[in-house]
Amino acid sequence: MKITIGRSDKADFPELSLYEIDLKVDSGAYTSSIHCSNISEITVDGASLIQFTLLDPEHPFYNNKEFTSKNYASKIVKSSNGISEKRFMIHTEIFIFNQTFPIYLTLSERKDMKFPILLGRKFLNKKFVIDTTMKNLSHKLKNTNK
Repeated sequence: MKITIGRSDKADFPELSLYEIDLKVDSGAYTSSIHCSNISEITVDGASLIQFTLLDPEHPFYNNKEFTSKNYASKIVKSSNGISEKRFMIHTEIFIFNQTFPIYLTLSERKDMKFPILLGRKFLNKKFVIDTTMKNLSHKLKNTNK
């Protein structure tokens, strides 16, 4: 049974210390993405890591905390304006509709965007059906269960 999700919602990303963060459901995007800054690939003790800061100083959840992950890959992503670019992608978890799901997020500078997180088709497929007239269905469900 597929879960109905609206056009936007709030979700938790416990491994990234982000809770009740705004997200946009984007069926036009293949991969999901998160707004990051200072994204770089580094080498520590011979191991390759990705290093990044979530969000930016203007976002209310910004904490200037630097994250590193060895669980990453890079991929070519074509943005909505048709430009292809190499982006890094991390594997983490999202807590939405009172369930935890694995999710891949590309790291992207989304400073000028209203929503710091986009949920794309790869994550939504086979789990969710989108009702564009609705908003915050998971967030409302989470708050009624407290």
